[in-house]
Formats: sequence, C-alpha cells, structure tokens
Amino acid sequence: MNLEPKTVENVDAISHEILTSTEKKLGIIPNMYVGMAHNTALLDGYTAAYNSFRANSGFTPQEQEVIFLSIAFENECEYCMAAHSFVADTMTHVPTEVTDAIRNNATISDKKLRALSIFSKKVTSKRGFPTEEEISDFINAGYAKKDILGVIAAIGVKTMSNYFNHIFETSVDDAFKNRLWSK
Repeated sequence: MNLEPKTVENVDAISHEILTSTEKKLGIIPNMYVGMAHNTALLDGYTAAYNSFRANSGFTPQEQEVIFLSIAFENECEYCMAAHSFVADTMTHVPTEVTDAIRNNATISDKKLRALSIFSKKVTSKRGFPTEEEISDFINAGYAKKDILGVIAAIGVKTMSNYFNHIFETSVDDAFKNRLWSK
C-alpha cells in the first residue's frame, strides 16, 4: 500500500517544521518522513523519540547504529537496513565489517558490539522477554542495567519506523540505494 507523498507545502505546521529542519540537517527529506507526515502524531512521535535516543541513550553513535541495524534486521525492514547502513558508513563511521555482519546475520568480531547486537535482536524478537542468561551475557560484555533501557527506547523508535515501512512499502531513497538490503 502506498501513500501519496506529502510535501513541505501541504502539511500542517508541526510536520512542516520537522520536514524543513530534517532537510536542513540532512540535505534531503527521507521518503519515510514524507510518508509519516500523513499523520502528525506518528512523525512527531517518531522524530522526538529518535532525537531523544540519539542525544540521551548513553550509547556512542556507533553503538546506536549497531542497535538500530540489529532491530531493523530482526524486523526485516529493508528501508531501515539501507538507511542505517548509509548512516553507519557515512556519518557514524561504523566499520563496514560490523554493518555487513549485522546485514548478513554473521558474527561481529568485536565482543562488546556483538553482545549489543545480539541483545538488541533478542529483546526485539522476544518482544521484551529476554532470558536471564541473555541479560547476563549483555551485562558481562560491559554494559549496565541502564543500557537495557536504552535498547528498549531504540526498539520503540524502530518499531514505529519499521512497521510504517512494512505497511506502506516505503521506497528507498536514492542516497541509501548503495546499501540496499533484502530479507
């Protein structure tokens, strides 16, 4: 199911501000944002939660991308896999071997990032019911209990975007096409 794209000119004031500030920051308005602009609550909620996660999660930008990519992988979101692979490559400088490992469901060589990816996938796939062993593995890799909360916040953010992209079949922006991914 596709939505007619919205433009900066035909959205309400809140969505207008979000779309214009996104374009100033990124140089583009991602297709996902244009689609989400059909419902201000979704676009506003998503961007507020996304920006808060980026600013307040306690994770490094590289760890944030590992989390986002791991959740998108688990949720099979082709759009978010491409977009966050692009961000990882160009903005947060996650090593390509790490992003490729997540994209291919392979082992990440870095022990701490591997634990972060695995835990993010487990909490996502088990809908918030990781085992005590999975929690211990995460903590023993160097993370704290408060970091579990950050993973939960990221899952909330990505659930909004992943579900939107699944239902409305968001086309991957040209900027992200060099990192296309399919389930």
